[in-house]
Amino acid sequence: MTGSTPPWKRRSPLPGADEGPSGGPHGARDDERGPSGATPGTQGPTGSASLEPAAGRADLPATPQTRVPGARRAAVIRDKARAGVRKGGSAARAGLAYVADRIIENAPRIPVRDLAALRRQFPGLGPEQLADKLVAGAAAATSTVGAGIGAAAMLPVPPAMPTELAAEITGVAAIELKLIAELHEVYGVRPPGNLKQRSTAYLNSWSGERGIDVTKPSTVSSALNGPMKRELRQRIMKRMVRDLPNLMPFMVGAAVGAVMNRRDTKKLAARIRGDLRKVQVPWDALPDLPPLEAPERPLELGDGSAG
Repeated sequence: MTGSTPPWKRRSPLPGADEGPSGGPHGARDDERGPSGATPGTQGPTGSASLEPAAGRADLPATPQTRVPGARRAAVIRDKARAGVRKGGSAARAGLAYVADRIIENAPRIPVRDLAALRRQFPGLGPEQLADKLVAGAAAATSTVGAGIGAAAMLPVPPAMPTELAAEITGVAAIELKLIAELHEVYGVRPPGNLKQRSTAYLNSWSGERGIDVTKPSTVSSALNGPMKRELRQRIMKRMVRDLPNLMPFMVGAAVGAVMNRRDTKKLAARIRGDLRKVQVPWDALPDLPPLEAPERPLELGDGSAG
């Protein structure tokens, strides 16, 4: 019929065919929206479905906003851990540097007996017997220091431990420096120079665990200038870092500390004596050497040298 709907706009009469949106190409039929239950005046859910996001759906993936706080907390914890490690390492280096400086400052204050005084104190002994006496006395003294720190480590005073360890290291260093100086006297190998210069030479001998060869100037470093002091401090710190694991068994008591210190002192003395025997000067061939000058404020070592 003329004036009726053109054929291409007519809906298909076939069953099941898509009738198209009733509200235009971008619209949707009501029966496609699904029930929403929001239409007033009706019983049961009718109308279109709600387009709002569902809340409390456990099957949906978590949004990025729910994961960011946890990741941020983990990053903060990592940053704090790294800062703690850096701070702990800096504190340890500062503590070792402090102990090294105390050892350097104490070296000129250590009272050392010259050969004449040693022979008067231990009459009738030859060089090796006298050296044995000195090593035994020093080992007993460092053993006593080790026993003291071992006993202190058993007390419930953790804040005092760094102080105790520093005292142990500086005390053992002073005793061993005195032993090294007197061994050089016994073997007739006194380094040249004044008290401060000899003390520096003995510090190098102690930190390097070797005897001084006065015939080789390269082994006698007596000028304690700025670079030399830095190098000496680094060498002392390296030795202390190497020896620090040996201090940990002190936690089990005084006996372990005593045994370990006695052993380490004897081991050091054996190395020094081995080097000094190679350059030893017999007593009857020694020139007349002046007495050693006494330090102004001598340290109290408690090594039994007065007996």
